[in-house]
Amino acid sequence: MPFRFTPSFAQASGHVRVKFVKAGLLVGGGTGSGVLTYRGRNYLFRVSGLSLGITAGASVSRLEGWASGIRQVSDFAGTYSSVGAGGALVGGAGGVHLTNENGVMIALRGPKAGMEFAANISKITISMK
Repeated sequence: MPFRFTPSFAQASGHVRVKFVKAGLLVGGGTGSGVLTYRGRNYLFRVSGLSLGITAGASVSRLEGWASGIRQVSDFAGTYSSVGAGGALVGGAGGVHLTNENGVMIALRGPKAGMEFAANISKITISMK
């Protein structure tokens, strides 16, 4: 009998929506929540993060995008790393590319409101609710 992969073992992408509130001066921190839509089901998650580098101000981001490299929902949880820059003065746009230890990659974009300038290295932790 030939070996075949079943759909449950194949990688699939998921749609991600997240709201993140961030504030800081040199060292920034933030928290938020979101929804991963994966294989037709919604999974709630929490986000917390810490950034080191040039950070000043506060902002609220509502980001949306895609996560790829997910084999099972538990792969989505973990610590993500990013290196990026961005800014907002009352309103602006933000985007981020993140990768975790399970090989999941997230690309997010969306509006940002507040006053913030950041050029930093970030560690973001996602935990499932």
